[in-house]
Amino acid sequence: MPQYLLFFCVAILFLGCSTQESEQKKVTTHLTHDISTKAFSHPVHLTNDQEDLFILGRSFFHIPWVEAPSATTARDGLGPLFSANTCVSCHPNNSAGRLYTKEKALERSLVIRLASSYQKDLRYNEGFRIEPTYGGQLSVNGTSDVAYEGNIVVEWTKHKGHFADGEDYTLHSAKYKLTNLQYGALQEGANVAPRLALPLVGLGLLEEVSEEEILKYEDINDRDGDGISGKANRVFSPEHNKTMLGRFAYKATAVDIKHQSANAAHNDMGLSNPLYPSENCTSKQKECNEALKGRHEFDLPQERLDAIALYLRSMKAPAPRENEAFKEGREIFKSLGCAKCHRESFKTQNAKIIYPYSDLLLHDMGSELADGHSDFLASANEFRTTPLWGLGLREKLTGSLNLLHDGRAHSIEEAILWHGGEASSTKNAYRHLEKTQREMLLAFLEGL
Repeated sequence: MPQYLLFFCVAILFLGCSTQESEQKKVTTHLTHDISTKAFSHPVHLTNDQEDLFILGRSFFHIPWVEAPSATTARDGLGPLFSANTCVSCHPNNSAGRLYTKEKALERSLVIRLASSYQKDLRYNEGFRIEPTYGGQLSVNGTSDVAYEGNIVVEWTKHKGHFADGEDYTLHSAKYKLTNLQYGALQEGANVAPRLALPLVGLGLLEEVSEEEILKYEDINDRDGDGISGKANRVFSPEHNKTMLGRFAYKATAVDIKHQSANAAHNDMGLSNPLYPSENCTSKQKECNEALKGRHEFDLPQERLDAIALYLRSMKAPAPRENEAFKEGREIFKSLGCAKCHRESFKTQNAKIIYPYSDLLLHDMGSELADGHSDFLASANEFRTTPLWGLGLREKLTGSLNLLHDGRAHSIEEAILWHGGEASSTKNAYRHLEKTQREMLLAFLEGL
């Protein structure tokens, strides 16, 4: 072969390889292979303008807010009632919350949602009716002139069980009580529902999934007879002033990342913002209503709220860490029926294939997990299927492992064994697996 033809062929082969590698990179630019404590903190490629907003959002996510009035006008307006003074307090390394500090005190990432015993005649923009004295969420901190609302006490109970092969296991359940209530007793029959902060992984990718793609899997009346009847929540969006599909939070009560961020800022830190413009006080809390305000119209103005939302929207999702045990465990996962709710993949509107292992729909999880809290179309025993990506990294990022809405599960296996309702048959099938099969299934989940 003439030398120039040889060079030409080599060039074509090199170009082909480069193109193939480029396409491969393009497909996986939304994934990270990092397994360090920064695994949930890698942004996708950003434009210069986006990068500026990203840096701004990251700063407001990490740096503490302070009480107003303050010389630090960019971050004053905390409270008057609040649980935490930073977002990262509840989401260490952008991951989930944990129940306890190293000193065994309850963490701020655990919050208590409150609801009135009267839930009839709700307006279209009300998911539930708040408790009349303490509002929709208990605040464990107050500013200098405002008394905090109360404290939280947890009582644990152990439950023994065994697998079909005779091996024993232990489950934990938690009873949450409120003490030192500073504004009087709760309304009789008020509902107390614990919530542990969820991980902030792959939120932007989930936001890219179309409503039509999610609703393809809705099956409210179980038409196919498989025992699974996923239901979409329809919630009020204060930004768009209409009812929309919910896709974030435990009961799918936030329509997008901005909605979720604004709600958390208001309830967790007492920050007024364009979506929640009022102070986080009830009419029965005089000192809270009379507390000094920040110098701006909103504690968290639109630009800063947008910046926080962009920061969270920009994060890559962790790539699965596949090996033989992972692959065999994935087949067991499918054979048990887990994938009927923890659906493996979605196609986004930007043509990405993502693997969150969730259908983003509500499912009946049974009476043992029911928290008594209804919100829009979500009943007391219904929860959104929690995405599983990043599950195996949570303990490293968080420092401990607490799973399910109230943090009761101390391991992935315990979380499986607490499943009930629509997942009862799947949970029972797991209990009847051989030990080696259970280990392979757990290897798969830990590799996500």
